[in-house]
Amino acid sequence: MNKKKKTRLIRITLFVATVLSLFFVPWILVWTWMQPLPDTVQEQVDDAIELGFEGMIVYVDQGGQEPDHYAAGWKNRETKIPADPQSLFKIASIGKLYDAVAITRLVGDDSLSLDDTLTDHFPELAGKIEYADEITIRMMVQHRSGIPNLTNTPNFWTDPPENNEEALERVIGLPASFEPGDGYEYSNTNYLLLNMLVENVSGMSHFEYIKREILEPLGLQNTFGSIHDVNMGDVMSGYYAGVEEDIKTVDYASMLATAEDLGIFLRALNDGSLFDGAEQEIYSSIYRYEHTGLIPGYQSIAKYHKDIDTVIIQFTNTTDFEGYQWSLSEIVYDRIVEVVRRSTG
Repeated sequence: MNKKKKTRLIRITLFVATVLSLFFVPWILVWTWMQPLPDTVQEQVDDAIELGFEGMIVYVDQGGQEPDHYAAGWKNRETKIPADPQSLFKIASIGKLYDAVAITRLVGDDSLSLDDTLTDHFPELAGKIEYADEITIRMMVQHRSGIPNLTNTPNFWTDPPENNEEALERVIGLPASFEPGDGYEYSNTNYLLLNMLVENVSGMSHFEYIKREILEPLGLQNTFGSIHDVNMGDVMSGYYAGVEEDIKTVDYASMLATAEDLGIFLRALNDGSLFDGAEQEIYSSIYRYEHTGLIPGYQSIAKYHKDIDTVIIQFTNTTDFEGYQWSLSEIVYDRIVEVVRRSTG
């Protein structure tokens, strides 16, 4: 094939690919993004239910004002219980913010060093996790360890592990994704190991340490370590597209919290009132000040917006395989931020 014909074929292929991609664009995302902003947060939350979410909770804490709570849709679709802004919600990876604070506190009181290696605390993992003697605590906090992500292992979401040991076993012997410090890969295995480390060093369960060091000083009584610690009637139901059943009883080892509890924690994290001494400097050197969470049935966004001194938490209890629901939730969140920003004038 001569160069001219080859170039023409490439152009035709690209044109066809473009047409096909446009055909399969989830236009609901574009449509949602282009809609005029409503006047109030509650209107936007109500509109979100029309996009296919079963239920939504939003918490808005503007500095110097009483926090506002919003909800729409269902807490429980089957029994027709309306969404309740005080419901408990599985916050998934947002829990890593609490984990990073726990590590910070142990480093701050000299119980740990960020330069400690994995084998310094878990010598039994030598030869089981590649480069275990080179991976530092700092690398694990920052997802730069190269340890494979356990939630990417086969059947994790359909057959979740029942305990830490079973979870860790799923990555034992797997090759590293990269040499320690040479890359970045979001890996839940890092935080599984960090949680086990907190337990080893503190002498108490991971969540009990978080409760003592973070929750109790902030007066937070509606944050829990797992679904086994709560009345399930207080938990917002979770739904997955194509699955009729409520999946809130499936245990993915997620913390639970109300939007208000999470919002109070997030403000304390961002304004520094959570920290003592050099802890804020330590924390700032290792982790972020906002996070999102996503597990089947539950997606959450927790951010502090410095320009308007506002914490906004959004909980949505509907997910899907394609990820459209996540993209929609992000668009809705951004629209809520703009409504709040506009109201501050």
